[in-house]
Amino acid sequence: MTKISPFLWFDKEAEEAVDFYVSVFKNSKKGDVSRYTEAGPGPAGSAMTISFELDGMKFTALNGGPVFKFNESVSFVVTCETQKEVDYYWEKLTAGGKEVQCGWLKDKVGLSWQIVPAALMRLITDRDRAKAARVMQAMMKMVKFDIAKLEAAAKG
Repeated sequence: MTKISPFLWFDKEAEEAVDFYVSVFKNSKKGDVSRYTEAGPGPAGSAMTISFELDGMKFTALNGGPVFKFNESVSFVVTCETQKEVDYYWEKLTAGGKEVQCGWLKDKVGLSWQIVPAALMRLITDRDRAKAARVMQAMMKMVKFDIAKLEAAAKG
C-alpha cells in the first residue's frame, strides 16, 4: 500500500469520472464504492467515495458537492513513449473537455492533465543548450505535442 495517494473532490460525477478514467488507462480498475445513506449529506444510494487504480496508482474520488472545483494548480502528467500513445491519451482525455497549451488539457469534468512525450524531457535537458532552446521554442507553439517536430527542432 502506498503511503500517499491523490484524493479527488467532485461535485456529483465521481462515479462517472472513475468509470471514464478506468476505461482510458490500461491496467486500471475500480475498487470499493461507499454510498450515502438516508443520513446524507448526499442523496441516499449515490456514491460517496470510490477507490480506483490507474496503471498502478491508487486514487480516491469523493462526491462532495459543488464547494470546490478543479483548477490548473494540480494536474496529472502522463508520460508517453510514442506519438501513437500521445495521440491516444489526447483524444480520450479531451473528449468533452478542452485543449489548452503545451501538452495541457482539461477533461470533461475539469481535471487538468499533461500529455508529455518522454522525448521532450530528454531534449529540453540536453547539454547542448542551443538545441534545448530550439526545442523549448517549438514546444511553446504547440497545443498537443508532436514528437517529430520536437526532434526536428532539436536538429535545427
